[in-house]
Amino acid sequence: MGGAVSAGEDNDELIDNLKEAYYIRSYLVERAFRAIDRADYYLDEYRENAYKDLAWRHGNIHLSAPCIYSEVMEALDLYPGLSFLNLGSGTGYLSTMVGLILGPFGVNHGVELHADVIDYAYQKLDNFIKTSESFDKFEFCEPCFVAGNCLEIPPHGRQYDRVYCGAGVQKEYESYMKNLLKVGGVLVLPLEEKLTKITRTGQNSWETKKIISVSFAPLVLPKYITNGKPKAVPLPVLEVRTLQELTRISIRHTLRVTRDSGGISGSGGGPARSRGSSFSVGRGLAVAGLHKYGPRFKRRRVHRRHCNSLVLTSRQAAQSGSAPPDSNNNNTRGGRGGGGANEEEEDDEREERRRRRSRKVVKGAVEEPEAAVEDDDGGDEGEEQEERERGRGEALRAEPTVNVLRERILGLPLPEPLKMYLLYYREK
Repeated sequence: MGGAVSAGEDNDELIDNLKEAYYIRSYLVERAFRAIDRADYYLDEYRENAYKDLAWRHGNIHLSAPCIYSEVMEALDLYPGLSFLNLGSGTGYLSTMVGLILGPFGVNHGVELHADVIDYAYQKLDNFIKTSESFDKFEFCEPCFVAGNCLEIPPHGRQYDRVYCGAGVQKEYESYMKNLLKVGGVLVLPLEEKLTKITRTGQNSWETKKIISVSFAPLVLPKYITNGKPKAVPLPVLEVRTLQELTRISIRHTLRVTRDSGGISGSGGGPARSRGSSFSVGRGLAVAGLHKYGPRFKRRRVHRRHCNSLVLTSRQAAQSGSAPPDSNNNNTRGGRGGGGANEEEEDDEREERRRRRSRKVVKGAVEEPEAAVEDDDGGDEGEEQEERERGRGEALRAEPTVNVLRERILGLPLPEPLKMYLLYYREK
């Protein structure tokens, strides 16, 4: 399936078209898609087709259409720290995008039938880590792939928070796939010509949602060995991170925070912060807009200061015996005799009405992650959404002229091999 979205001239234009067609709806998914150039996963002679909304296959190498990957990423409901299993991981394109969201303490595993495709996936992964300017904007959960048939995973084994299958699943294997999920987990798979989202709500209870019609090649059925028993495909080992790896993660994170906290005021001390860049917030989940000290919290705090200023002005006007200035819908009504609390309530009610009107006007607005949508402090959500829609795409597309994190690491008084390790480079 594909072709529902206009072809783009480059990766950013493809993402713009996917957003316009409402396949990409959330900030985290958009950010992951923009970070990885789809053309980098094509063979050089086929790169001119990379930005078309079409699937691509060459031998065992296969990429689904961008609109399919968009729906899959949205349906998985990803956030940092989850465990993810990709059945039919292929080139690793999807697993790498997922890893950008899961963060360093997630789990990112893939099972692929063809060993040559796994070699191709690791080659593309290394290329992304070593050459991509966007890699240093993220705290990455590096994927790990194993070769084998995903229908030969031992039963009653490990379970995951999120599972995706990239091939058409026969109806008789639906239960097999469901058992790979933890309670509360999400499974996305092509089932009976429909991309389907299955949520495990209890030990023996499920919720199923059909997303879009799709056409996938069916899963390759297991081949049995001579004694009639299927081969067992071991999943990647769950290893505890070494102190060395934890140190690398901590140093990279600290350098990001240092970059955010100093020298970027935008008024002579360096470049101004850009919305959409991971350097614009710099604190773990705040980068993803999930932390209470993210950009939305700052906007609400500014709004509260505005409300407090109005109340203070009203009180001063009442003390001086003059009428307070009128702001829109009588902001200072009831301001006499210490009526500041009432004014704040009226202002909150008025802002709530404006938000409701804005929701009707702003159509197709991109939803923020659930933790960021709630706005109990009276922020003008309609205006915020319009502002985000105007500025976010351009901010995400803008690449910094200098990779500051890389420059800081290279400037550290450390041996060269250690610098390369901090940059995530490693010799196999």
